[in-house]
Amino acid sequence: MYTKSRIERPEPQPLVNIVGEKVALGPMRKDLIPAYVRWYNNLHMLCSLGDPPQPLTPAQKERWYENANTASGSNTTFTIFEHDSARPIGISGLYRVDFRNRTAEFAITIAEPDARGRGYGTEATRLMLDYAFTALGLHNVMLRVFAFNLAGIRTYTKAGFREFGRRRECYVMGGKTWDVIYMECLASEWQPSPVLAEVFKLDDSHSST
Repeated sequence: MYTKSRIERPEPQPLVNIVGEKVALGPMRKDLIPAYVRWYNNLHMLCSLGDPPQPLTPAQKERWYENANTASGSNTTFTIFEHDSARPIGISGLYRVDFRNRTAEFAITIAEPDARGRGYGTEATRLMLDYAFTALGLHNVMLRVFAFNLAGIRTYTKAGFREFGRRRECYVMGGKTWDVIYMECLASEWQPSPVLAEVFKLDDSHSST
């Protein structure tokens, strides 16, 4: 079980940055590359993400890990952990972060099949929006989702995203062509989460005298 600074379980303890009720978000970890490789060798999941449905080697995923953790500042990727067990269950990130225009693109994958349908994706999405708006000061976060991904669309809508456009019949899946749906969330339209608002709240001990 997580507290704000640690997980109550035997060592080693995963490092986490943002703690919710059902999930927590922490940095990408090199020792989790085998899990990342296993997740991204699920061809069905790759097709649903729009990635090429082809095998991924540990060496390829290690290069992806190194690129994801460069200090460019344009991408921020978290591992999603199940709160009570501290088990890694997926990945979420903000990509193409543009601090001048205060925009970013969002993506999430709940990769462990038994972790789906339990509200983890909705909470992780809300925590990522909290991070984008409260911690990074962004204003517009967008995502792309395929029209057949009804569970994903419900999750994003619950978290605060709204559809603003479509690219019609541009993706083939299951022998059919599907729309790509574009969704966005604005800081001015989002109901703030108490998680990071509490972290960034100033009190007298932080005030200058």
